[in-house]
Amino acid sequence: MTTPTAPGANPQKVTGEQRVAKVFGLTGDNWFRHANPISVATRFAVLPLLALSIWSRDWIGWWCLAPVVLSLVFMMINPVLFPRPRSTRNWASRGVFGERVWSERTTVAVPDQFNARVLAVTYAIQLVGAVVLTYGLVRLDAVDTVAGIIILQAAKAWYIDRQVLLFEDMKTRHEPYAAWEY
Repeated sequence: MTTPTAPGANPQKVTGEQRVAKVFGLTGDNWFRHANPISVATRFAVLPLLALSIWSRDWIGWWCLAPVVLSLVFMMINPVLFPRPRSTRNWASRGVFGERVWSERTTVAVPDQFNARVLAVTYAIQLVGAVVLTYGLVRLDAVDTVAGIIILQAAKAWYIDRQVLLFEDMKTRHEPYAAWEY
């Protein structure tokens, strides 16, 4: 069953998610490279590495900028660093595909239950985590730094889980999406 174009859709309208994806090189088949579970797992490692790099200013002064830059470079290239996965029948790949579906929602209709506020809540929780993390890094407070990382990572995992549900639903509605799973 194919889902029609979203009501009032404007295929030329670019979503914020599409803009972000483009910055990270996620166009066309590069989405499959990011759907590699290793890519998703190592993306979760970026935030703790970045926090540790910033924290290292207390130990190595301005030299901390080297690991900060390396962490940011890794974050930028990570989505296209790994090859296509052997299989996309896993949580991480389905989450990435859900993100792609969500970014294309102006072209292919997304069911109303996925337009709910859950994603906004995950973003809000991530923002709270970012504030706690920033406070911890500014004050060099280990508890706040770790708490901020945990809050951010948990909210991001919840966001990805919602994207898995979106993909699972949409692959039954739109045949091209179903072909992404192998």
